[in-house]
Amino acid sequence: MGEMAEESKTRISHWADQVVKDVIDRVEQDEFLKEMVDKHGYIVYDEKTPSGKIHIGAGRGWIIHDVIAKAMRDQGLNAKFILSSDDIDPFDKMNSDLDPSYEKYLGVPFRDMPSPVDGYKSFADYYFTQCTDKFEEFGIEAEFESTGEQYANGAFNETIKIALDNADKIKEIYYRLYGDTIGSKRLPFNPICEKCGKIGTTIATEWDSEREIIKYKCMEDLVPWAKGCGYEGERSPYDGGGKFPWKVEWATKWPTKKVICEYAGKDHFTKGGSRTIAIAIANEVFNFPPPYPSTKFATGKGYEFFTVGGKKMSTSKGRGIGFVDSTQYAPAKMLRYMLVRTRPHAVIDFDPYNGNDLMLLYDRFDRTERIYYGEEKCDENTYLNSRRIYELSSIGKLWERMPPQAPLSHLAVVAQISPDLDNALEMLKASGHIEAPDDEEKEYIKDRLDFAYRWVNEFAPDQYKFTLRETPTKMSISDSERKALNELVNALESDIDARSLHDKIYEIAKGNGMKPSEFFSLCYKILIDREKGPRLASFLIMIKEQAVRLLKN
Repeated sequence: MGEMAEESKTRISHWADQVVKDVIDRVEQDEFLKEMVDKHGYIVYDEKTPSGKIHIGAGRGWIIHDVIAKAMRDQGLNAKFILSSDDIDPFDKMNSDLDPSYEKYLGVPFRDMPSPVDGYKSFADYYFTQCTDKFEEFGIEAEFESTGEQYANGAFNETIKIALDNADKIKEIYYRLYGDTIGSKRLPFNPICEKCGKIGTTIATEWDSEREIIKYKCMEDLVPWAKGCGYEGERSPYDGGGKFPWKVEWATKWPTKKVICEYAGKDHFTKGGSRTIAIAIANEVFNFPPPYPSTKFATGKGYEFFTVGGKKMSTSKGRGIGFVDSTQYAPAKMLRYMLVRTRPHAVIDFDPYNGNDLMLLYDRFDRTERIYYGEEKCDENTYLNSRRIYELSSIGKLWERMPPQAPLSHLAVVAQISPDLDNALEMLKASGHIEAPDDEEKEYIKDRLDFAYRWVNEFAPDQYKFTLRETPTKMSISDSERKALNELVNALESDIDARSLHDKIYEIAKGNGMKPSEFFSLCYKILIDREKGPRLASFLIMIKEQAVRLLKN
């Protein structure tokens, strides 16, 4: 197969490359979009309200958008991922970890509230920055912006005027989709009160299109979670004078930022949901084609939930794993790999306290890596897909050779036997997982060992934990069992590798009239006082001296 043909197949072997193909096809068929991307490039967009600790579910969206932008650049397109902090949204709920004094800020934009931690410009800056500071660790390349600053610098001025001039049309869209609701009655803009600084308690009462001034009231009883000051006034809506309601704002961001692709969670894509009305407003008010995966006539599909132990995560309810804390539960490269290999429309349920979840994740990553470096054979489709997953999930520069590998289950055993790196390296050499690692490989192994040690101590089920006996046990052992143990000791004292020892253990058990499972249990009881334990042959090789001492007695 020629190099170009293989490269072409690689490009469509991954979901992100299919997204890129779909977007390119759409652009090629639309002169407006073609002119837009020629001028502004391919803008992949996402946004998040920094209302508190942001959960890892939002991280799924960030990685999806990062991967799409990267796949676009791989095809030579001028593409970038922009992530905006919706920091002008109103503070509408007290988080459990906040000081009660924050109640006075209910109704105020997040960007105008003090940070709960020193060293940050605002409440919004703290919660947004603590996530974006992790982006390099996750390999996410993004430009960051503040929605509040975008309003303040006039980026929305044009769409504000269009929306307010077409307020009746927007009200009609609300009525058509939802019936007689707040959105079908009010002007689609929330001014910031010039007296108390709140945005969650104001209502726009009149738009003077000629003077370009909006009249408003700051209501004492508009919402149950905040109290307005009662002020009535008028102000320009431009340059940070307020913001759109969320569903209208989403529609205005697309033409304002020239967005070509923006996913969101599937809850936004339900029939009649926020994506539905944003599409209608974008089409009918701004004459702008909604970004992929939506069209003028269909919402498309959002990405599925990221659940932890079967539970959907919530920022406001403080439930689930926070994005900033996620690397305490799994390395960033493993989480990125999990999200890159999984299609956006598939649910991800990850439970760090389920030993199988993490071990399976490591095993899948290692297999993908072996395929990428040509160390494991597979069919062509698996080969192409694995290579692309590895490329898109990699963080930093790819190694010229395959990094050293050892299963998490094996590293967990090593970590429990010896936390000392040099001793651990010797054990991994003895078990055949490494040969003569250089400094870079040693650091790589150390990172894996560090996580394995943390996993065993904090997350692993009891079945993966053990304590090696220091002194021989006083068990009652039959003559046949003693004979089998002596044969095992002789095998250990010879120059034998783990694979050969594995076969030898079965041979010893059979030759002494024992079931292999019975012989395994006997060895585990002597070594770690348990019925089951790590893979016996590799375990014995790693603890050869201790094993010989314990098995002889």
